[in-house]
Amino acid sequence: MLTNYLPILFLFFLAAGIGTAMMVGGSLVRPKNQYAEKNSAYECGIDPVGDAMERVKPRYYVYAMIFLAFDVEAVFLFSWAIVFERLGFFALVEMFLFILILILGLLYAWYKGALQWGN
Repeated sequence: MLTNYLPILFLFFLAAGIGTAMMVGGSLVRPKNQYAEKNSAYECGIDPVGDAMERVKPRYYVYAMIFLAFDVEAVFLFSWAIVFERLGFFALVEMFLFILILILGLLYAWYKGALQWGN
């Protein structure tokens, strides 16, 4: 019974070994010159301005939630497409209704201005 799990155990140790080897190899090869600018929070060359605890507009969260909702719905479309032949005409009608609801939701979000990124 346990012999069935040996390939999985082997792949687990192989992945852990490769990850460890990459981390150790990277630490041996990389330059070790630390200086204040490199250790700053922003390495892009622009000094941070303002407070780190500044409020973020809720619009960004709404934008992200809309993206996640439509991203998850794409998973439902993919699984439906795989079993479409077995489901028949009823599933086709249901999927058109599902897509119609998605389009109406997208139009509503667009109408309300939830998809505007700036300001």
